[in-house]
Amino acid sequence: MELRIKQKVFSWTDRFDIYDEYENTKYYVKGEFLSFGKKLHIYDALDNEVGFVRQKVFSWMPTFYIEINGEEIGSVRKKFTFFRPTYNVDYRGWTCEGDFLGWDYAVYDDNGYQVASIRKKIISWGDTYIISYDRAEDELPVLMLVLAIDAANEQAAAAASSSSNS
Repeated sequence: MELRIKQKVFSWTDRFDIYDEYENTKYYVKGEFLSFGKKLHIYDALDNEVGFVRQKVFSWMPTFYIEINGEEIGSVRKKFTFFRPTYNVDYRGWTCEGDFLGWDYAVYDDNGYQVASIRKKIISWGDTYIISYDRAEDELPVLMLVLAIDAANEQAAAAASSSSNS
């Protein structure tokens, strides 16, 4: 099974549409425009809010908390590394590692089973991620994890950019 996340290019806030492999809309994500820290609201195709990702505002490395149906179920914190993006994932017993450029990820459960693979489409209008997974029950949790990792990468890149401009 697959989900495809497509970021809107011209938007004042973070905006992602999520489709299944048949291009049916499954979810959409809206970021808050004026908020203290990054906040993403995740809605299903019927406009029900099913998830929320929020940034811990004062932390050394980007840290994001993940909520599903109003319950906080985990967090993602980017580790300081030079080559491979890695994360402290306190989320369902899962671990996550990315490649050298940080565009491809694999998610494993505590038994070493690959829960999902995430890859970024290099040439596309706006960021596009393709999430492949086997179990239907992992769909929303994997989506939430990918959104938190993307937000952590975006915050780390923004911090690096602002420090190099000073």
